[in-house]
Amino acid sequence: MKKLFPYILMCVAAVLTTACHEVKEHADNPRGNFEALWTALDEHYCFFEEKGIDWNAVHAKYRPRISDEMSDEELFIVCSDMIDELRDGHTNLSTPFATSYYRKWWSDYPQNYSARLVEQSYFNFNYRSTCGMDYGFLSENIGYIHYSSFSYTVGEGNLDNVLYYLRTAQALIFDVRDNGGGDMSNVETLVARFISRPTLVGYISHKTGPGHSDFSEPRPYTYNPAGQGRVRWGKPVVVLTNRSTFSAANNFVSVMKLLPGVTIVGATTGGGSGMPFNSELPNGWGVRFSACSVLDAEGNTTEHGVTPSAGCAVDMDPQAALDGHDTIIDFAVDLIQSGTLTSTFDR
Repeated sequence: MKKLFPYILMCVAAVLTTACHEVKEHADNPRGNFEALWTALDEHYCFFEEKGIDWNAVHAKYRPRISDEMSDEELFIVCSDMIDELRDGHTNLSTPFATSYYRKWWSDYPQNYSARLVEQSYFNFNYRSTCGMDYGFLSENIGYIHYSSFSYTVGEGNLDNVLYYLRTAQALIFDVRDNGGGDMSNVETLVARFISRPTLVGYISHKTGPGHSDFSEPRPYTYNPAGQGRVRWGKPVVVLTNRSTFSAANNFVSVMKLLPGVTIVGATTGGGSGMPFNSELPNGWGVRFSACSVLDAEGNTTEHGVTPSAGCAVDMDPQAALDGHDTIIDFAVDLIQSGTLTSTFDR
């Protein structure tokens, strides 16, 4: 996070000052609040071009639905429908009575995860938990960690204890299915345990002006390996993903995928690579949206998700699940036992 933090501040400053032009005052009425919302996104949202969105056409579509006589509830519905056009789980409109949320980034896909199935069929409910991580040994002497949310702070000491406990395992399955993201600092804390030298993990680009293509050159950021005395993991790692792997979890997968000895198994993640920014409408409603683009270490956007490693796209089989089998875990176990995976540390 200390590597990424200066760029986060840069993104915030860029949004606040983008970019030295006259800012129009909007009235606190339905038309004014609608225009304030549309303009804030028009000038600061970062994925119009990647998603092929004609924002002017969106304005023309929804502006006729606004009237001075409409209620707050009616205004909220129109504005929510408009920002749904962005297809972005990081973009929300918050009011005292509701918060909009775009769900189709995950709702149109198989769930591909059942916590109860894993806990019952693979651990007989005999597993350990700390810092949002459930962990233990699979019967094949494979370590398993499910990290439920990057909102749970990963303590260095806790992580030492988890990895030391699993030290005798032949490999590690790190499951981030249904992990909706959270604090990016936890991404760095975790990745540091799987690298042996300073590693380029991505790039960040911020808005430099109100135009949809006004962006800075992508700036690289790196992570360092865990400090001396910390437990690091050099054996093979398989990361499990589903469509509900989002935001910081999506970023974690994009970083891990490019490390040696790491294989991504499951479904394409949900994306969410924009760094969110918060603003306010004249009526006090809050708006949150993606304002800075985070790219992977190869300079590619992951806003649409991170794909599994070659040949490792797997869905859960509903019939097998009824028989107590998670086919994504089973695929990972077979892959590990094939003996083809290598160390996570650079040679």
